[in-house]
Amino acid sequence: MSMVMATPSDLHEFVTIQGNGVKGLYEMGLKTLPKQYIQPLEERMSMTNNKVVPQESIPIIDMSNNNNCEEVEDAICDAAEKWGFFQVINHGVPIHVLENVKDATYRFFELAAEEKVKYSKENSATKNVRYGSSFNPDVEKALEWKDYLSLFYVSDDEATATWPYACRDEAVEYMKKSEALIKRLLNILMKRLNVNEIDETKEAFLMGSRRINLNYYPACPNHDLAVAIGRHSDVSTLTILLQDQTGGLFVRTEEEDRRGWIHVPPIPEALVINIGDALQIMSNGRYKSVEHRVRANGSKTRVSVPIFVNPRPSDVIGPFLEVLASGEKAKYKNVLYSDYVRHFFGKAHDGKMTIEYAKTS
Repeated sequence: MSMVMATPSDLHEFVTIQGNGVKGLYEMGLKTLPKQYIQPLEERMSMTNNKVVPQESIPIIDMSNNNNCEEVEDAICDAAEKWGFFQVINHGVPIHVLENVKDATYRFFELAAEEKVKYSKENSATKNVRYGSSFNPDVEKALEWKDYLSLFYVSDDEATATWPYACRDEAVEYMKKSEALIKRLLNILMKRLNVNEIDETKEAFLMGSRRINLNYYPACPNHDLAVAIGRHSDVSTLTILLQDQTGGLFVRTEEEDRRGWIHVPPIPEALVINIGDALQIMSNGRYKSVEHRVRANGSKTRVSVPIFVNPRPSDVIGPFLEVLASGEKAKYKNVLYSDYVRHFFGKAHDGKMTIEYAKTS
């Protein structure tokens, strides 16, 4: 069977049901992108409406203890307000932990298809572990060139019992070793919102649930016609992203005279931090959750490992009372977080449209 000429059902069978993923398509030696992955013109990075802003980058913040604490805090909050994205170096997460989880990502995706497919939506023993391709194939006009393993953390015991052995220990360690960084960032960001003390209740609200994804983007034929991840903003409080040195992450800027897409250059040992929709809502729009996407690569495989730091599914999110205390009008209504997440995952990636679900008018 020629996958280039395959019907949608043939491709679905090969990629999803058999568990080969787009990695399997790449390993077939395809020279032409299957039509199911060809994006509409307006979504291609080569189009003028998707122009890349040259010689521009998101802020890079040194979090080492040698730096002026107030200066670091201001830089983090300023970046969260203006960009919604920044990179941190000297962040305290051991470098060997970052390298180990990247290695574990390759190890999982190098498993045989029949091993990986055990964790697919159809086969997984738990909804907290999910292997798949693209984002939401059932509703997408064009598929994304990405395979992923998504791991929702409940407890160490649950992870030991259900997460794939090939990457389990490394993923848990990355998540745990990142916790101090996450708490430090949240404390800094809350202070500017006049939330001066994060007690156990507030901490559980900000970071009561966590999900870690292992993302795998094989080299892509006709890559200018495809996307690895489409335009979207995260639904998290914060996202902590480890990317390899391949590059391909782009962030949208709406700054005057430089509207367009900014490449986030890989920096060795750095982590990329971005504000999610939940924190945009809690801050009443002060902190920005911005669109980002990943460009497909024509010659190299890329991996990335984001940790999504979220409210608990049962939490109701809305602007903090401390933010509204001065009389500021609420821009967002209170919404059940699980409803917000369900809305996001029920459609294709569509930029910032999910946030409309929470707006007051």
